[in-house]
Amino acid sequence: MRSTQAIGRLTAGPPRRPPAVPGSHGAGEPAASGGVCAVDEDVPGAVGRELRDLLADRLADCHGLDPVFARDVAERTAGFTRRGGRRIRPRLLWWSLRACGGGDPAQVRVALRTAAALELLQTCALVHDDLMDQAATRRGAPALHADVTEQYAGTAPGPAARRLGASTAVLAGDLALAWADDTLAGLLLEPGLSRDTAYRLHEVWRAMRTEMVAGQYLDVRGQAVSSGTPGRSIRAACLKSALYTVERPLHLGAVLAGADDATTGTLRRAGRCAGLAFQLRDDLDDLFADPRATGKPSGGDVREGTPTYPLVVARAFATAAGDHHALGVLDHAVGRSDLTDGELADVREVVAGTGARDHVEARIARLDRRCLRHLGEAALEPEAAGRLRALLAEITGTAGQVPEPAAAPRAAALAAAGSEAGR
Repeated sequence: MRSTQAIGRLTAGPPRRPPAVPGSHGAGEPAASGGVCAVDEDVPGAVGRELRDLLADRLADCHGLDPVFARDVAERTAGFTRRGGRRIRPRLLWWSLRACGGGDPAQVRVALRTAAALELLQTCALVHDDLMDQAATRRGAPALHADVTEQYAGTAPGPAARRLGASTAVLAGDLALAWADDTLAGLLLEPGLSRDTAYRLHEVWRAMRTEMVAGQYLDVRGQAVSSGTPGRSIRAACLKSALYTVERPLHLGAVLAGADDATTGTLRRAGRCAGLAFQLRDDLDDLFADPRATGKPSGGDVREGTPTYPLVVARAFATAAGDHHALGVLDHAVGRSDLTDGELADVREVVAGTGARDHVEARIARLDRRCLRHLGEAALEPEAAGRLRALLAEITGTAGQVPEPAAAPRAAALAAAGSEAGR
């Protein structure tokens, strides 16, 4: 949300804190954001403090450039990042580090700063995503582009205010990305980080950014050309969430802990399973969850025409069954920005009635079991591994085991539709 702070012209910036160097703390001295035990107790709080200090410096730079830019763009970007969500990616990074035996003061410092960079990257992704989807809200508040549009609605014509809102969202996302990259680059240049760890950290970061963009493109392309198949939907989900949201944060934690290749690979496989389950859960929540819990309007994917896995599977099942009523509902509703609540309820009935909802729930459970199996194969610190398992269960929303689906005709329907879902 836009700041209500009065901003005057700055004549001099505040004193700048010298950057902390990994490894500069004594053996028993905690890092600036708290020692390892303090972070264990409250990972989001520790990352929040790291972001507070980091963003204070960035905002000081921006106020020195121009107070209007600082108010309209930089403060919104910083405020969005500080408010955060569940801090999923930093928590995964942290418990991966701890499960791999990491936690000395230097590793605490680098992990928290890397986690802060992840949150800035997530700000970039969400601000741009909301603009591309024309989403009105995020986390129960106006989306950034909508907030700017509202701010200038009384001083600029409607189309101009909307263009300004859209342009500001682009720039705010770019600013968050620049801050994220600057944060990681600062770590790579610090002498306390070994050359091998710095190289591996950079390689993971480089790959993750490209994967995130690729996944987002497949998502918007699917909306535009309506070419969704179960296999393509899973591919987009893998790039957009399985890798970016879960696998890569676990990968980063393992790298920072100095884990060997076998342990790192096992964690990555576990993360990919959990990350795909996370996206499938998010797809179901978009249709069936209470908007007060998700912080965004229900049915956004349907209105935007996003070929999510539940919608694509529902269409495949309806086609195989010759269910013309269900196909008609989907043809009418998907991609309709003016969809009514009643029409959205019809879509929910189709997704449930065709068996697509049960199929997706069963697949989430299978992925969860594979994730746990992979974690069991890794040589991890038991207590931290337990915390990591609990976190992965939280994000996938899996409440226990469910039996494998026995509906062979449905598996055949997916295969006929070009699906990779039954694999």
